[in-house]
Amino acid sequence: MSSFLLSFVVIFVAELGDKSQLLALAFATRYRFWTVLAGITAATAVVHLLSVLLGTALGLNLPGSLINVVAGAAFVGFAVWTLRGDRLTEDERARAARAGGSAVLAVFGAFFVAELGDKTMLATITLATTEGWFGTWLGSTAGMVAADALAIGVGVLLGRAMPERIVRIGAALLFLGFGVLLIWEGLAG
Repeated sequence: MSSFLLSFVVIFVAELGDKSQLLALAFATRYRFWTVLAGITAATAVVHLLSVLLGTALGLNLPGSLINVVAGAAFVGFAVWTLRGDRLTEDERARAARAGGSAVLAVFGAFFVAELGDKTMLATITLATTEGWFGTWLGSTAGMVAADALAIGVGVLLGRAMPERIVRIGAALLFLGFGVLLIWEGLAG
């Protein structure tokens, strides 16, 4: 349960303002809420399953103190990445607008590709090196889907009430805190 909760919170925060969350907003202008959410959920489940399998393999083969230091450095990197922010390119926006065929498959494909190498995928790999794979998989998937559902459902309202810059700074500070704590534990252990 602790790996589920930790993964949920970390990935939820990581997804705020992320490119795939912006992609969710773009798809929501064209397709129904549940259609977009179904595609996002399926893509996220697959990508995060691959991520936890990779993270678990790394965790079994590397010393714990090294994993903590590397994971801490990764979280500090995520803080910087979050502060920098993500934007959809015109090409990505156009792809979301012209997605043909099954809407669920179009959303699935776009999200699958967008998540490969994304900070949420890397954060999931990092979490899986020390946390249980199943809880990490479920928590990271649920955290990302919840953040994207938030973007689809109330993104416009939140955008008016809370500036994107404040959200980015808050998320970056949380990543920085996780990173410093992990580095501390790795060096002390």
